[in-house]
Amino acid sequence: MKEPHQGDGGDLGRRVARRRAELGLSRDQVAESAGMDPGYVAYLEEHPGSLSRQALYRLAQALHTSPEQLLGADTDTPPGHAATAAPDPAIRPLGTRECLELIGPGGVGRVAFTETAGAAPLVLPVNYTLSEGAVVFRTAAGGVIARHTPGPMSFQVDRLDGGTSEGWSVLATGHAETVDDEARLARLRAHHTVRPWAGGERDVWVRFEPERITGRRVGGRHTRGQGGAAPPPRGAAGGPTSRR
Repeated sequence: MKEPHQGDGGDLGRRVARRRAELGLSRDQVAESAGMDPGYVAYLEEHPGSLSRQALYRLAQALHTSPEQLLGADTDTPPGHAATAAPDPAIRPLGTRECLELIGPGGVGRVAFTETAGAAPLVLPVNYTLSEGAVVFRTAAGGVIARHTPGPMSFQVDRLDGGTSEGWSVLATGHAETVDDEARLARLRAHHTVRPWAGGERDVWVRFEPERITGRRVGGRHTRGQGGAAPPPRGAAGGPTSRR
């Protein structure tokens, strides 16, 4: 059950409530994952307040985002602008199933394609969701993406935690097409809410079918117990999209 957000929790509370709603989580679920009381999560959403760094980090993990995203501190700052905080970072490849689980919640990704042979690829941000293993997003009729479909396309999503210098990246290559079948369109509209951040009419639905998916996770090495990579962090939500 998703509780409505009431009151004014300030910027932090609004970001917590919005991210929780995006993930379809209840306050009880977030509280259990973050090791907090559900009443405290409700208080944070409805009243201005502050958190200790440790509590903020636990809450960010429970919401699959980063402390910076919850604080809004990195809105205008490119990710990774600071020096790495991991003294001995490790990179681990991701399998197809893990890649799909990471991008499954939806959010913001990037599509890449070339309009003409020999031209440099275009890389554009889109708000997306997953539907039956395919990436689905909306775009403007007559826009550059709609003009390219059907056609080959790449799709990339990453989540970065600047506080710990950890994160992951997933890259898929495949084929994109506009959804013209009325029955399929009706099912997509009934079961998926994809709301582009950019303004304007975006009534064209695009379905990207991955043919190959690869990914990597980066983080510090585990320093206690047996060797190997540290337990993977939970991802962070991405940045804004623009009008296409």
